[in-house]
Amino acid sequence: MAHSDLVITPVSGKGDLKAFIDLPWSIYATDPNWVPPLKAEMYELLTPGKNPFFEHAKAQYFLARRNGRVVGRISAHYDELALSMPPEQGMGAGTGNFGLLEAEDDAIGAALIAQAEQWLRQQGMTRVVGPISLSIWEEPGLLIAGHDHPPTVMMGHNSPTYQAMVEGAGYQPVKTLNCFELDITQNFPPLIQRIVASGQKNERIRIRKVDKSKFDAEAAIILNILNDAWGRNWGFVPITDAEIAHTGKKLKPIVFEDLIMIAELDGEPVAFMMTLPDLNEAIKPLNGALFPFGWAKLLWWLRKPKVRTMRVPLMGVLQRLQSSRLASQLAFMMIEAIRLEAIAHYGATRGEIGWVLDDNQGMNAIAQAINSKVNKVYQLYEKPL
Repeated sequence: MAHSDLVITPVSGKGDLKAFIDLPWSIYATDPNWVPPLKAEMYELLTPGKNPFFEHAKAQYFLARRNGRVVGRISAHYDELALSMPPEQGMGAGTGNFGLLEAEDDAIGAALIAQAEQWLRQQGMTRVVGPISLSIWEEPGLLIAGHDHPPTVMMGHNSPTYQAMVEGAGYQPVKTLNCFELDITQNFPPLIQRIVASGQKNERIRIRKVDKSKFDAEAAIILNILNDAWGRNWGFVPITDAEIAHTGKKLKPIVFEDLIMIAELDGEPVAFMMTLPDLNEAIKPLNGALFPFGWAKLLWWLRKPKVRTMRVPLMGVLQRLQSSRLASQLAFMMIEAIRLEAIAHYGATRGEIGWVLDDNQGMNAIAQAINSKVNKVYQLYEKPL
């Protein structure tokens, strides 16, 4: 596709893939809040055979060039598992996605989006939901509020100009994802403290740390709760065993036993909460490179990380308990247990919870009850093809 001197071509070969990965370094050269991703991880994310997402998904990447210079990029992709989900949950038959959008101006962005749409039509798609890069479990949504501070680990960042770019291409908001922040050095309100204390006296309830020596077994417990707890959520797509193994291997270096809690009721695991130290604080100075010295610096940091921020990316309670008072009690108990560990062992002062669907009444109520405030908003859009 060409617009005057603008040429858009599919990514083909190692040189194009390198250009695709490298582009954000020029787009965000003057943005102090952009965190350069590790390039090795980007290659893994985008490469079939290295990312198990492609065992059930297909993607095409595109580059925009003006006078031979790379000025934009986009991915077009669809997930067979998402296509099989009920349409009332946000995806469903005929729904493809775009993601990894970067463009120097609106005209480039519009041309890239049009190219992604054309490819999706050729694949039989009738609707687009985006941006999603690449899986709903990775970086969904366009950042539309909160550009004034860096994202935490596994959260996206983009130019504030992209909102008008996407909406100008005919996309309508379909779902809002909120992130909440809180000062974890402050005790929770008295009501929450009483709820936690009551749970601690309940012999039926046990809040325990994960056992990293039984990593696979603990991961299976968490996956079982997650798939049940999130199974009716908007945008839910099941996680495969291969994806769990892949993600587990990737996250294992930043998985710490005292930052992941499992709640048991009468000996049965019924809820969990995963917290990660903000790896972005460590990787931002590396500028995307592990070599020659970045790997050593990262390994040293991982031995005993000291961070300002802890992020809660995942939390879940079995569906059969979600409408009960017990669900929020278990959540508050896990949050309090991890809060104390984060302060004592990692020097953390700030927590971030997200993303949370704007219509997830339970999680939004929990976030508000512990005096957290929305600090970032991500928007997902849709458009018929």
